[in-house]
Amino acid sequence: MKTRESRAEPAGGTPAGQVAECERKARFSTVSDLPIRRVYRPQDIAGLDYERDLGDPGCFPFVRGVHETMYRGRLWTMREFAGFGTAEESNARYKYLLEHGQTGLSVAFDMPTIMGYDSDHPRAEGEVGKIGVAVDTLADMETLFSGIPLDQVTTSMTINGPAAVLWAMYLVVAEKQGASWQKISGTIQNDILKEYIAQKSYIFPPRPSMRIITDIFAFGSKNVPRWNTISISGYHIREAGSTAAQELAFTLADGMAYVEAGIAAGLDVDEFAPRLSFFFNAHNDLFEEVAKYRAARRIWARVMREKYGAKNPRSWLLRFHTQTAGCSLTAQQPHNNIVRTAIQALAAVLGGTQSLHTNSMDEAWAVPSEQAVTIALRTQQILAEESGVANTVDPLGGSYFVEALTNELEAQAQAYFKQIEALGGVVAAIEQGFFQREIADSAYRYQLQIERGEKVVVGVNRYRMEEELSIPLLRVDPAVAERQVARLNRVRQERDGARVRAALDRVSKAAEGTDNLMPFILEAVRAYASLGEIMDALRRVFGEYRERPVF
Repeated sequence: MKTRESRAEPAGGTPAGQVAECERKARFSTVSDLPIRRVYRPQDIAGLDYERDLGDPGCFPFVRGVHETMYRGRLWTMREFAGFGTAEESNARYKYLLEHGQTGLSVAFDMPTIMGYDSDHPRAEGEVGKIGVAVDTLADMETLFSGIPLDQVTTSMTINGPAAVLWAMYLVVAEKQGASWQKISGTIQNDILKEYIAQKSYIFPPRPSMRIITDIFAFGSKNVPRWNTISISGYHIREAGSTAAQELAFTLADGMAYVEAGIAAGLDVDEFAPRLSFFFNAHNDLFEEVAKYRAARRIWARVMREKYGAKNPRSWLLRFHTQTAGCSLTAQQPHNNIVRTAIQALAAVLGGTQSLHTNSMDEAWAVPSEQAVTIALRTQQILAEESGVANTVDPLGGSYFVEALTNELEAQAQAYFKQIEALGGVVAAIEQGFFQREIADSAYRYQLQIERGEKVVVGVNRYRMEEELSIPLLRVDPAVAERQVARLNRVRQERDGARVRAALDRVSKAAEGTDNLMPFILEAVRAYASLGEIMDALRRVFGEYRERPVF
């Protein structure tokens, strides 16, 4: 590159006395708009101490990975998010994925289930089975996992407000299969704070919701010791339009709020912290995403050991699942989404994820088709088996750029923690609309950058083509709702009505008191009380949350 004499000496940029003459644009930045210098040098990470700030893989503060051997010992879990229509249809998709090399299940529920309504509720009209599987009673859960031994597969369930009820259904199915609760493993998302912040599928107000979550922590630590009782989710925060630093900060702030709630409920931190897990987004900027994951591990390890006094090293570990960025997928030129997903998956693997879902190319249009989800799964398998990225641990560790970016994201997260603390903590900040405003502002800025052409989205604001959609789409049969409602009615007719009513009454009474709710919910599930009925028993006591508008 030609250079000319100059007195400018940009830090970490062109060598002193010289300035670059020809670069493609005046400013380079990450997807989140962090400025990127032309070159990074040792002085950019001059204060970095290897033992203190990085450590070897499997060693505090776990920046380089939570396990000593990482993927040399065991590959990440390949867990495609799936569910649509009825339990029978989703069961068939799970078996298809397992037969083609998937190593864990991930359940997508439909919107009525997510909101705690039965399929015959007026608000369920037009939504039954559309974006996930409809689950109304234990009978549906039995069908959903028919022929799938629950002590031989890990299952993740993306459910929040009704998480206690769906988890209870899963536990009873395991019980009926003869699978010990001591041996089954998986994850419930169960992260209600991010619902108020970003996804908006909340049911109860924040404080009773936190009580349900700490009840789940306590019950799980004693009875289902291998289960991750929460998956603290930055994914939906990023999908709502946050930056990488906001996703990092808000997710970990939520995690700290759950730890504090558990301690306030009388639990020892080392009883429940080892089963806390996280869920992050993998967006398009490969290096920013890798740095985000590395910063997350360092922050969490230090906070758990130094702030909360956790003594069990497993309590210090930030273990996380990753999903590639749904918000980055385009309806235009959908085959481009295969490439986007591959880059995002690479970022997740280079960043040390424990499990991974790769989005399908057609998800801007519909629930994934069998062809599209197979390509998404093969993307992970090619990364694992052909690319070489699993052969060494943290291959980007020590990069001047990656380490500097990791430090920068951590610094931005720490600044957010101070703001949240000044507002009175996470719940108070939610009630004041802080998170919602921050995310909305970031989403607006990013959209303006796209509209001005400062950020390129291939096929949308550059390299556009006139084309007809050329990929097969999965269509959910409109008759699914009728079949699901008929199934629900059969269950109601065949069950013991008096037993159901008594169980639901006990759920409400437990909610009024301080007893752990899980045994009472399990009793109602075993009686084949429906999801909506159990949630209504809790609504009568806890009420429903109404968000204050934020402008």
